[in-house]
Amino acid sequence: MTTTADMPERAESDGDSAELLPVATPARTRAALRALIRPDRGLALTGIGVLVAATAVGLLVQPLLGRIVDIVADGRPAADLTLPVVLLVAVAAVQGLTTTIGLTRVARLGETVLARLRERFVERALNLPADRLERAGAGDLTARVTGDVARVAEAVRSALPEMARSVLAIVLTLGALALLDVRFLLAALLAVPVQLLTARWYVRRALTLYADQRIANGAQQQQLLETIGGAVTVRGHRLEARHTERSAGRSRRAVDLTMRSVNLVLGFYGRLHIAEYIGLAAVLIAGFWLVRDGAVSIGTATAAALYFHSLFGPVNAALVLLDDAQSAAAGLARLVGVTDLAEGPGPAAGKADPDPCPVPHQRTAPDAAPGPKADTVPATAAVTAHAVGHAYGPGRPVLHEVSLTLEPGEHVALVGTSGAGKSTLARIVAGVQQPTSGTVTAPAGTGAAAVVLVTQEVHVFTGTLAEDLRLARPDATDADLRAALATVHALDWAEALPDGLGTVVGEGGHRLDPARAQQLALARLVLADPALAVLDEATAEAGSAGARVLERSAEAALAGRTALVVAHRLTQAVAADRVVVLEAGRVVESGPHEELRDADGPYAALWRAWSGSRTYQPHDGPPDAGLRCPPMPSR
Repeated sequence: MTTTADMPERAESDGDSAELLPVATPARTRAALRALIRPDRGLALTGIGVLVAATAVGLLVQPLLGRIVDIVADGRPAADLTLPVVLLVAVAAVQGLTTTIGLTRVARLGETVLARLRERFVERALNLPADRLERAGAGDLTARVTGDVARVAEAVRSALPEMARSVLAIVLTLGALALLDVRFLLAALLAVPVQLLTARWYVRRALTLYADQRIANGAQQQQLLETIGGAVTVRGHRLEARHTERSAGRSRRAVDLTMRSVNLVLGFYGRLHIAEYIGLAAVLIAGFWLVRDGAVSIGTATAAALYFHSLFGPVNAALVLLDDAQSAAAGLARLVGVTDLAEGPGPAAGKADPDPCPVPHQRTAPDAAPGPKADTVPATAAVTAHAVGHAYGPGRPVLHEVSLTLEPGEHVALVGTSGAGKSTLARIVAGVQQPTSGTVTAPAGTGAAAVVLVTQEVHVFTGTLAEDLRLARPDATDADLRAALATVHALDWAEALPDGLGTVVGEGGHRLDPARAQQLALARLVLADPALAVLDEATAEAGSAGARVLERSAEAALAGRTALVVAHRLTQAVAADRVVVLEAGRVVESGPHEELRDADGPYAALWRAWSGSRTYQPHDGPPDAGLRCPPMPSR
């Protein structure tokens, strides 16, 4: 289903560009909005109905004031004023009550729709292919999550109720003018051409301007994230001036677009004032002629003038709210662009459910308690990749016709030099990333997470250690958590924390070193209890001191499971059932460690480069801190 704009946004500055996430077309944005409102149609209809009643009651004010004018003009007794005054008080009370009820229901509708939009956006954003997010950059997604959601939220909370009220007031007031005398309506309509031309002039400029503003803000955030996140590297290479100029350039672009939007709004207001003067003058002149000819009373002419004057607020509010509406529409289009980008027919039969989180994601709670798996693994744990190819852009192929089969319970190690495509293949098998060509058949989740991916970039979420672990299995008991930690040899240090499992970790909490953070991720894997586990250099960040501990933890977590391991250290390849060697995106060797080590092929060369003259130490021996594979990046 193609629902977003054909061309993705691109942010450019100083010769560099990023392929931003797409923006939905106006038609698709409207369709998405209707779909968001559809479950609450009853709430919408009742809210609008009550507002119609409130507005209709409020229209009685002008005729009652006109009646008072006629009573005074005719010199009638003061007692005749009692009924109109009482009715005015009653009208005010009824209008206040019904307006409150109507606006409350409309506001509730808006908040419900907003919550639904946020949930859908987060759900879809988490399922975006990792390479797509990398091409767009963190700034674009951050700007949508923060700025665009905030603008839509502001419009829902303030603009939506006021817009509904204003439109109803305009329509019913014009109808009331026609009931007084159709000539009053015709006089009032003289302002409409100016207002329509003003609205058209504004909308044609605002839509593009606000869209450009959102792009500029995203590019600005991206530059700031890159500069601050890479501050050490920037200083190390003496690139401060260049990055400062890039940040300043993108900031100037954002400021320039903001000032253009301010000037646009000022011109918009000026044109609206002209329309008001034209309309009011026309109604007053019409009233003068009609009263002089005896067609209407002074009170009726007064009511007509008051009706038109009462339109100043609703008309200006409705037109001014176009500013908020255009800004919110631009933000909504960017949010819908993300939700549509992630939408699709769903995972193919037997294929892993995509989950870009580097921590285990559980679709249904596992039935079994955590701990090492039994030696038998169901046949559904088999994995087959057939003729898989992938490219991160035109002319940038990473994988070429890769075919790979993992038997149930088999542990396969992926090895290769930098850029061989190991991490890309691992993410495709895990379902995090879709292949450009070919197919992957992976386990289907039945009572447990189907596939769990653990990478070297482990995030420790803010909260207690127990809460962090329960991300993988929300119904896990404390005993389950301790069992999972014990499985990966992490229970001792976890219980030694200041508050044990209740210790707050993550941002602002107790800091976990890379080795312990990785053990936490492996414990989550045990809790999730997947049929297939994919480890992408999951022991690389620990450093030499923690490497042996993490390798033991990883082996315990993978016991009895089908596993694909991107080996950062060849000790992982030694322990695997089979080693698959990738070279330039192709499988060049496959077999047991001993067989490939003794052959004169790529793996033997890697083994010689890795081990040198050292002798491999088994797991129960001391770790050899110097034995590491050549650096292997994520692609």
